[in-house]
Amino acid sequence: MTTPSPADRLAGSLLGLALGDALGFVVEAEPAEVALAYARDELGTGRAATRAHRDFPFGQYSDDTQLARALLLGVRDAGGWDPAAFARRVEELFRQGTAVGAGPGSRAAAVRLQAGVPWRESGTPAPYAGNGGAMRVAPLGVLLASDPARLIDAAADQCRVTHLDPRCAGGAVAIAGATALAARPGPLEARRLIRELVEMIAGVSAEVAQVVAGVEAWLRLEPEQARARPRDTALDPADGPVWRGISTHVVPSVAWSLYAALRSPDDYWSAVCTAIQIGGDTDTMAAMAGGIVGGRVGRDALPRALLAQLTDRGTWNAEALEALACECGAISIGGPGPR
Repeated sequence: MTTPSPADRLAGSLLGLALGDALGFVVEAEPAEVALAYARDELGTGRAATRAHRDFPFGQYSDDTQLARALLLGVRDAGGWDPAAFARRVEELFRQGTAVGAGPGSRAAAVRLQAGVPWRESGTPAPYAGNGGAMRVAPLGVLLASDPARLIDAAADQCRVTHLDPRCAGGAVAIAGATALAARPGPLEARRLIRELVEMIAGVSAEVAQVVAGVEAWLRLEPEQARARPRDTALDPADGPVWRGISTHVVPSVAWSLYAALRSPDDYWSAVCTAIQIGGDTDTMAAMAGGIVGGRVGRDALPRALLAQLTDRGTWNAEALEALACECGAISIGGPGPR
């Protein structure tokens, strides 16, 4: 397999995130058994795109991709990484009223940004701990892969624009860090990667670091057995008497996404299907897993026929997303680097 260039990895991460988002969006919040059947009987048998979200045509992605796009637009605006530029793009997205399926944390943060609250204070405070800061961050892991300290700071800062709970920042560092580590050329040793990742997260959120360390044991299990772990360990505080899959809480959704990505780090399709099959917040988990694996395998390893159907209500298709990634790659790879 040809080793992808850094620019190919960045495009692969953004497009892999967007396609995972669109695929998972079809069954978001459906009963867990519906998500499992969809991943196994439709995606697993080559029948993707035969079903769409109840409110949108197939290929529509959600705020997961819209905010990842906003993150890179902020990089383009500023000529490097600048959380204030990202915050302006977040405010613009919500002011225009075009966000698709956004959670209450991001929406409330956007209201504060519109009121002039500085980005360091605009995030929804604890104990709210949604996964909005983690779902969009994978491409930043590719951009800053050569500078781990800056990556940790940037991943945490972009999270704080919308989410202030330290667990949210820890989840964002987990996804960005996993993307950066997975994007290194050569074979991937998942257990070594997890140990390196735990070191990156520990200073941001000890709780998230502990949960990510536990994912190493999950990797010994097939998905059929691993699906029981989040529930059996009471990892998801939103879990109720009827199992509906993993919620939008950052801790269990990040853990499952890491399992899906690291179980199949060189197989994008398998990783995304695994992310979806547990049910619940399927678009976000598939976006996180897809962003990690897409950043490793590059854009040419993604299914082009499905990429061609990506859309945001008729705008920002795969070609436009790829062009944005290329612009940002030129800034960070060929230029002076993010500031």
